[in-house]
Amino acid sequence: MKSITLGATHQVVSAVALGIMRMDALTVDQATTIIDAAVGLGINYVDAADIYGGGQSSTIFGAALKQANVTRDQLHIQSKGGIVPGKRYDFSKSHLINAVDGELSRLGVDYLDTFLLHRPDALMDPSEVAAAFDDLQAAGKVRHFGVSNFNPRQVDLLQAALSQKLIVNQLQFGLMHTGAIDFGFHTNMQDERSISHDDGIIEYSRLHQMTIQAWSPYQYGTFAGVFLDNPKFPKLNAAMQTLAAAKHTTKSAIATAWILRHPAQMQVILGSMNPAHLAENAAGADIELSRQEWYDLYFAAGNDLP
Repeated sequence: MKSITLGATHQVVSAVALGIMRMDALTVDQATTIIDAAVGLGINYVDAADIYGGGQSSTIFGAALKQANVTRDQLHIQSKGGIVPGKRYDFSKSHLINAVDGELSRLGVDYLDTFLLHRPDALMDPSEVAAAFDDLQAAGKVRHFGVSNFNPRQVDLLQAALSQKLIVNQLQFGLMHTGAIDFGFHTNMQDERSISHDDGIIEYSRLHQMTIQAWSPYQYGTFAGVFLDNPKFPKLNAAMQTLAAAKHTTKSAIATAWILRHPAQMQVILGSMNPAHLAENAAGADIELSRQEWYDLYFAAGNDLP
């Protein structure tokens, strides 16, 4: 399993992570099987959130962890908070501390390795977030902090108030969600692709040693669906199949490898709750694409170069 160094830390973690958003649909025994399968593949990173399955995903994981053939200190467990579903985003000190306490209880652990702010809160008071982070770290409840779906200015605003270094930004990125790199190719042009919707978030993250965690790596649009084996994308699927056959692997592994080929040293969040599919997806961490293979897939996804 390919590994990466997490943010500005010295921690070496797997290049793919197990995302447990859909774990609420499993029994505890099924979840135990997934955890053991992930660890068997070399995955040592788990991504949770307090809203996944209304909290049930974390509860199932916590029960399964007690049965799995892995100890707590073998895993880097991450969770996210700050969303009150259907009502608001909430970065108040009380909400963030309660979110962490709730996740610790559901996950059945004493601390989180990393805690992320899930989506930007327009009412964020950086000093209040800083106070929450300081209390959580001092109490030994969280070791590292990060964000999800933040742009560079939002990161800067928050980082200026913190005593901790933000080490992660979780963002959607994949073969059919390439806006964060499209605008770079179209610099100094006036076409639609020259517009930066993310304010250079990949370049910013590289400069500031923040690990980008790619969520929904096989989705097109925003939760529109999966592009793998989707008849809407015949050219892309044909290109992936050609490469998969040549490298004796699967299309999903190729899609994973495409993300990991980027020099930003991203981490891919894999959400499959099927052990066989998880193994196929994770296999991409051990596949090295050439520069031309990477560009050929980018073209097959409907992109161009000026």
